[in-house]
Amino acid sequence: MARRKLAAGNWKMNGDLATLAEIDALCAEHPEPGCEVLICPPAVLIHAMKARTADCPIAIGGQDCHHAVSGAHTGDISAHQLKDAGASYVILGHSERRAHHGETDADVAAKAAAAHEAGLIAIICVGETEAQRDAGETLDIIASQMAGSIPEQATARNTVIAYEPVWAIGTGRTPTNDQIAEVHALMRDRLQARVADAADVRLLYGGSVKPGNATEIFAIAHVDGALVGGASLKASDFGGIVAALQASG
Repeated sequence: MARRKLAAGNWKMNGDLATLAEIDALCAEHPEPGCEVLICPPAVLIHAMKARTADCPIAIGGQDCHHAVSGAHTGDISAHQLKDAGASYVILGHSERRAHHGETDADVAAKAAAAHEAGLIAIICVGETEAQRDAGETLDIIASQMAGSIPEQATARNTVIAYEPVWAIGTGRTPTNDQIAEVHALMRDRLQARVADAADVRLLYGGSVKPGNATEIFAIAHVDGALVGGASLKASDFGGIVAALQASG
């Protein structure tokens, strides 16, 4: 299948019901986007956002899920519950989850398997820290995280991989085009041994993506879209990124 470009917004722990006005503005600006558009709000907003986008081609996703279907896991949310609330995607293994909650590659793989079982598309995140980049360990770190985080049942239909250099998230810094290209080429290569339809798996770049640099980033080989943080909170900013992705073909 052809890789359909994807602009994914991660609202993190931001937003409330009043913020959904930004979704209305985004829908009005891009009623028929030439790429896939996804917003992953806090879990408490998923149901309301899904209702708000009933007549708008914006997909809704979660920001994490538990690997179990149900049980005594206070404060956690299962993949099935996300699906039931209206989500079609879920972000897994984000660097903030790995750093702040101690999530391992094995945890991410288990969650991804649960997401697949529930019928969700898993966006599996990988990325190196600044210290790892400075030590020349970037490619080894990315390869290791992919090997441990992608479950056996992964396909191009149920899995997206997002490269987010930890040192570029929310800092305004971005890797050079050559650095992004090098990592995305590695990811495509490593998928060959893990996924039968590896050539069709979408690869996203994330880390201080904004309207001003989106066109340049989307011109890089094997970059099929972006996972966007802060710039996805405002329709004017995220709409510019969506427009750049549409124009990239």
